[in-house]
This record gives sequence, structure tokens and C-alpha cells, in this order.
Amino acid sequence: MKCFPFTYRDKKDEPQTPKSAVSIQSSFSTFTDNEGGRNVSQLTSLNVSATSTESMTRPSFPSISQKPINLKVFTSAELKSATKNFSRSVMIGEGGFGCVFRGSIKDSDDPSQKIEIAVKKLSGRGIQGHKEWVTEVNFLGVVEHQNLVKLVGYCADDDERGIQRLLVYEYMPNGSVDKHLSPRSETILPWAMRLKIAQDSARGLAYLHEGMDFQIIVRDFKSSNILLDKQWNAKLSDFGLARLGPSEGFTHVSTAVVGTMGYAAPEYVQTGRLAARSDVWSYGVFLYELITGRRPVDRNRPKSEQKLLEWVKPYLSDPKKFKQIVDPRLEGKYTLKVVHKLATVANRCLVRNPKSRPKMSEVLEMVNQIVDASTGSGSPQLPFRSLTSMETSHESKTKGKRRIGTGESGWVFQKWTPKSVRTC
Repeated sequence: MKCFPFTYRDKKDEPQTPKSAVSIQSSFSTFTDNEGGRNVSQLTSLNVSATSTESMTRPSFPSISQKPINLKVFTSAELKSATKNFSRSVMIGEGGFGCVFRGSIKDSDDPSQKIEIAVKKLSGRGIQGHKEWVTEVNFLGVVEHQNLVKLVGYCADDDERGIQRLLVYEYMPNGSVDKHLSPRSETILPWAMRLKIAQDSARGLAYLHEGMDFQIIVRDFKSSNILLDKQWNAKLSDFGLARLGPSEGFTHVSTAVVGTMGYAAPEYVQTGRLAARSDVWSYGVFLYELITGRRPVDRNRPKSEQKLLEWVKPYLSDPKKFKQIVDPRLEGKYTLKVVHKLATVANRCLVRNPKSRPKMSEVLEMVNQIVDASTGSGSPQLPFRSLTSMETSHESKTKGKRRIGTGESGWVFQKWTPKSVRTC
């Protein structure tokens, strides 16, 4: 599921960095969202404001630019060697930014050993792709957490093909959560593992929102950007669309509207006003992904089931029907009461009024309580294989992944409760 970029934003939206900052950081504010040649009015009938009082008067954020960037600078030759000259045989992913390749490099602490890496290679998207590359280096170069994918280094070499812009991450061998939730996946995430993923993801978001002296809003939180390491720990990835949050005393940052269909918070889609609670909404959508095993929007399903949040609503008001939304591939191996508790957390995140949504630290505390109450013995069981999935794994990949506008915003709704469902 890809992003829908809206190519318009005022330069005032970007944080300014001191001239003394490293060159990569100083270039962070030199790119605007109008490189694509289209503005919001050409893409959507909604009147999305590009600026606001908050964003126009917002001071700079020296706290992030003055932190040292602890990243290794690679040459393009080194990364070509590490990835077999970017061979398709080692390509492990492809997205809007470009292709991702698996490789290996010498361990700086022990040159006799090698460590596995994932190399993201910029596609021919020009300035827009470079801007996202710079954003990742700026944020992940100074931010480190157990539930964030580690950025090892970067490359910005010139060669015969022009500037080579690459990002080098720690390798995440178990891929994305999105991949394992897919009906085509041969492995199925058990319920206890899904709870652990919900907890890890909430912990990562809470750190970005509240764990530092500056705030980072992901702006594109989704299951395909949550990766699983060797021990199946979940880590957030892909911060090319992230933004610094508003300074103290201000409520939001006005930006171009970008995100992924089905995840973007309604107030952000409608106004362009971005706040941390926009990520909270996306997290609530993700919880229903974990519960149902369905994507937020799936055009391959019957029309009445294509939009996840609309499909689940009728089942939430009737305890007898609630079980019908739980992923059938779990084969009943869960406690319905626990599933309902997680759905209640999701409902809190999906309140229409963003001011009424909990902060991510509060969401994390609620998820921690659910995990603590439901895991009395050891760590979560590992994913298991599904015979049905194995039989259908040869089927062609699902079509319909596409960039979209804000026309989908009409289906958002008010807070849900088990007894009643109020729609807008």
C-alpha cells in the first residue's frame, strides 16, 4: 500500500537549521513540496491550508541539529560490492523511494566478522526523493531506540550516473508486519505475537512523540513500515515523510497532506494540520489490522468490506457478532476478552476529535496492561504455517496498489463503544 503525496507546502513549514550544522542537515530546509508541479487544489476539492499562524511563527529546533550524527559514510563502490552490484537476486523490497537490497559489510568492531545490512537505493524521483533521503538521515542519525530500525550509514557519491543517494540500515530478517498479515503469507502471526507487536510499535511511537526534547511525527505510520528482527521484535522504519512536531505553546504544524489511504487521520486529510495525535489515529487503524488480519483498504474484497473501519463497525455493537471480525487464520487460538480489550484501545485512538484521543504514552500504558494480564508464561509463541496459505501462495500478487487523493476522507467516524456506534 503506497503513499499519496500532495505536492504543496510552504517553506515556512520546514524547521531551519543553523549554518554550523552538517551539510546534510543544512540542506534539509532547501526543498519544498511543490517540485512536483501540482498543488493541492489540483488534486482534491478540499481546501487544505498550506500555512497557519502556528507554522508561520514557529521557531527553529536547534536541539535536533546540534546533536552529533553518528553514521558511517559509505562509498557507492562499497555498497555495490556489498549488494553484488545491486543484483535483483538480493533485492528484498521495492517502494516509492526505490529498491531495497540485502547485503553484508565488515563489522567495524571486528573486521573478521560480517554484519547483514539492507541498502535502500534512491530511484529516479529527483528532488522529492532526495528530500526524503535527507529527512531520514537527519532523524535517524540522532535518534536511536530499541523499537526503531537502526540507520547504519548513508552514501551520497557522484559517479557516471549522477549522485547516488543510498541509506544503509540494519537488516530485519523477518520482513514487515504487513507481509505476515497478508492472506498469501505462509506464516501466521499468533495472537500473543500480535500483542507484542502492538506493544513494540506503541513504545516506538511514544518515544518519538514524548521521549526526547523534540517531537517527531511519523506521518506515515502503517504495517508495511513496521519491520521484524531476528527475534520478531517490531521496529518502526521509513521516516522520509516525518516532521518535527510543533514547539511549546502551539498545537500543530501545517504541512502538505501525505500518507497512505486508510491510515491518515481525518482532520489532517481535511485541513493539513499535523499533530502527534494524527499518528495516534493511524495506530488505532493498525490495531484493527492486527485483530482482523485485513488491510485498511482492500479493493479485492466485496464493496461492503473494502474499507476496514466501515466493515467492523456493525460488529462492535453486538458482543455475539464481535468474534466475526477476528482473523479466522488464528483458528480460535486467542481469548476473546483480550481481543475486545485491544479493540477498546483502538476505539480510543479513533475518536473523531483529536484532542480527545490519548497520547501515545497513555496508549502504551493501556497496551502494557493488556499484555501483562494475558501473558503469564514466557515469551509469545513463534509464527506458524498455514496450510491454506501455502496452497494459495502461488497466486499472483494483489493488484490495486495506487496513489490516491483525499476523496476517501468521507468515511471517518466518531468514537466507538461496545454498546453503541455513532457515525458522523
